[in-house]
Amino acid sequence: MISDSAWRGALQGLVARARQAVRAAVGVAAGPCGGEITVLLADDSAVARLNQRFRGVPRATNVLAFPAAPVPAAAAGAPAFIGDVILARQTVAAEAAARGLALADHVVHLIIHGVLHLLGYDHATEAEAQAMEEREALALARLGIADPYQASPAAARGR
Repeated sequence: MISDSAWRGALQGLVARARQAVRAAVGVAAGPCGGEITVLLADDSAVARLNQRFRGVPRATNVLAFPAAPVPAAAAGAPAFIGDVILARQTVAAEAAARGLALADHVVHLIIHGVLHLLGYDHATEAEAQAMEEREALALARLGIADPYQASPAAARGR
């Protein structure tokens, strides 16, 4: 979904690349995974409001991931909804420019990062961060994108 129309002019083939990123992330996750994931391409203002409301942080961030609530037993036959991944256009573009990354590659990386969060990965500890980064690098490699952690782990990690 695109709520900030400026995304459309920023990248060619954006929807197809977002789908590839989701599939790549799911493909490197441990264990079976099936269901629906929403990717929302928003602006910094929308992401800042969500970040404030749900995380208490009054600013935009590059990507937010909101896992879905558990599905009631009555809906067990319906496709599972895994959650939402939301990107902030201005923040993502500024990061890509500052790091010398292609915007499309950075967007794909952040979608993969967000999807892995939905699937239970985190980077709260160094061990978790390393495991998550390895999955991200593997997913990116499957799409022909270089490992962003090789050049500058601290900067790429954004922690």
